[in-house]
This record gives sequence, C-alpha cells and structure tokens, in this order.
Amino acid sequence: METSKLLHTFNEHKDSVWCVDISPLQSYSFNDDNNKSNSIGLIGGNGYTICSGSADKTISIWDIETTKQCSVLKGHEEKITCVKYGLHENLIFSSSSDKSIRLWDLRSGKQVQIFNGHIKSVNVVEYSPLVTRNNYNVICSGADDGIVRFWDIRTNKKRLHVIKGDNKGEDKILCIKFFQLKNKIKQKSDTSDCIKLCYGSSNGFIRIWGQ
Repeated sequence: METSKLLHTFNEHKDSVWCVDISPLQSYSFNDDNNKSNSIGLIGGNGYTICSGSADKTISIWDIETTKQCSVLKGHEEKITCVKYGLHENLIFSSSSDKSIRLWDLRSGKQVQIFNGHIKSVNVVEYSPLVTRNNYNVICSGADDGIVRFWDIRTNKKRLHVIKGDNKGEDKILCIKFFQLKNKIKQKSDTSDCIKLCYGSSNGFIRIWGQ
C-alpha cells in the first residue's frame, strides 16, 4: 500500500473469485513423536497465508511469501460465497450456494464438519465472539432464506440459535459483523462487555441485535 504497486497475482482458480481472507496468526505449536513442543510457520517462511473461494467450487490456500498455491479444498457442490479463518489458523469456515457451511482442517486438507439447515444459498459465515456455557466455539451464518443461524462447531447442533429477518424471508442476509461495546453499568460478577450482531440485507436495511 505504501508504494501503490501490485505485488503478485494469484490466478489458479478456473472461475470467478467471490471471497478472500488472510490468516490471523504467523505460527502454531505442535508436539512431535518425542512430545517436544515445536513452533513452525503454518505454510511458508512468515506463516501468513490467504484463502480464496471461487465459483469453481474450490477453496485455495496461498502462501503469501512464496506466492504459491499450497492446497485446494474440494467438497462444496456449488460456488463458494464466503471463507473465514478461525481463531486457530489451521481452521477455515466456508459457505456456499449449495446451502451448507463447512469446517476444514488445513493440516489434513480435509472437511471436518458440515452444517445443514439453511434452505437457500448461504452468503456469509462469521466467527462469533459468543461462547456457550460449555466453552464451545460458535459460528454464525446468513443466507438468502432471510435467516441468521448460530452453530456450535464441536457438537454440530442444527439449531443453537436462530434470528429470523423481516418480510417473511424476502430480505436476504448478505453480510454479518460482530462488534463489542463497553458496558456502562456492570455487576461485580460481570466481567463481559456487550456484544452486538450487525447484518445487512437485500432490502437495504442494516439491523443490529443484542441485549
């Protein structure tokens, strides 16, 4: 951005690229056969990768330093509409026009979970800062059916929570964002801040949900 120059073009996809995300962390730790803890880059020298989703039904992982395509994830039956790295850099979430959300493990290159419940194309998936009482991780998705769904990625529950849009599903959920506000008044036992969900829909409205 400082030089306003194009650094590299990644061009292995065979159709339109709909989404892209960048890995949140540079490295991760693992235990080898001798139970020794080691830290290595995810892929490449500095560890940063990007993932992209395409109408060719694939997700590509790219090494930013070497500018090479590291792996290709296949499983969706229609175009990929959204890709997101999880809080752990070895996980990726994806949504698709095939009405599903999928969880991928980059270490194995395989699909870990598939979440079905939307009845129309899923446009967006977002990692939620919300945590259930059992400390399970939560993701959130929005679709053309006008519904926002929350999913527990460890238990694969079909219906952790649902927010229904207005106009009987005619307003497609196109984008989702979480943000956090400081609570002005807190109980002594309350250490959390107020988390809001904001989503944009096809009827031109932006709606905010929260306590």
